[in-house]
Amino acid sequence: MPGVLDLVGIFVFAVSGALAAVQKRLDVVGMVVLAEITALGGGILRDLVIGAVPPVAFTSVSYVVVPLLASALVFFWHPHFTRIMPAVMLFDAAGLGLFCVTGAIKALDYHLSPLHAVLLGVITAVGGGILRDMMSGQIPSVLYDRQLYALPALVGATVATALWQQPQLHGVFVSAGSALLAFGLRVAAMRWNWRTPRARGVGD
Repeated sequence: MPGVLDLVGIFVFAVSGALAAVQKRLDVVGMVVLAEITALGGGILRDLVIGAVPPVAFTSVSYVVVPLLASALVFFWHPHFTRIMPAVMLFDAAGLGLFCVTGAIKALDYHLSPLHAVLLGVITAVGGGILRDMMSGQIPSVLYDRQLYALPALVGATVATALWQQPQLHGVFVSAGSALLAFGLRVAAMRWNWRTPRARGVGD
């Protein structure tokens, strides 16, 4: 089940990357590149940092094929994906919750400190989106976290890391609960337009 959920998250992030390529009027090559980078970028960065080489994205065929499938679907039916963007955003939030937790736990398995595990969990969740935005010529959305994207990842990774320090709490329920917390916070931010504050005196 974790592997299936991982691939679901990869698919959704790949869709967001492919849609960004459509909005930028890129060709099919650009679409595939953005889809692959968005879906796999955070996990590759995580694996390189902790020394898990080669990264899993380069040892599993499905990790490469799933973004290709997402690119093909968006290539032919991008108007339909655009219409169901609210549903896509829900899956994106689920992927965010999943990746921030799996990233943090994998970092702990490689004996990183709790603080660094949290940071790596956030990087796993948002790294692909940062690379997508940079490659498509825009400021990474995480730098103006106006609808709480990085913050839910930070909360989910922190809770997962804190609970994982207790041996009796290891298990799928800790992972699922932490991912659900990040997911819920992200969905609530989208629903009620929660925003992080800007510097004092700087208005909207």
